[in-house]
Amino acid sequence: DFAQGELGDIVYVEVETVGEEMDQEEVFGTVEAVKTVSDLYLPLSGEILEFNEALESDPEVVNSDPYGDGWMIKIKISDAGQIDELLSADAYKDLIGA
Repeated sequence: DFAQGELGDIVYVEVETVGEEMDQEEVFGTVEAVKTVSDLYLPLSGEILEFNEALESDPEVVNSDPYGDGWMIKIKISDAGQIDELLSADAYKDLIGA
């Protein structure tokens, strides 16, 4: 949510890693906004099971509904212990000063 707010209007999302087993913090795709392109980093290790293909024709939904229809990928987590390392939404807001 924070990143899409900083990037501005999303115009393109590319994920070509479906079916791949990837490590936490590896780049799984890219997102393009009006003025920049940014890498997308995997929050947890696992296999990329699915990409939200609706984003190909309507990438702006990442801005308008990032927790609903704007989801990007589904993964099969390979190390559930990494979940405990993630920040809560409130802790992240504190970290970035929001």
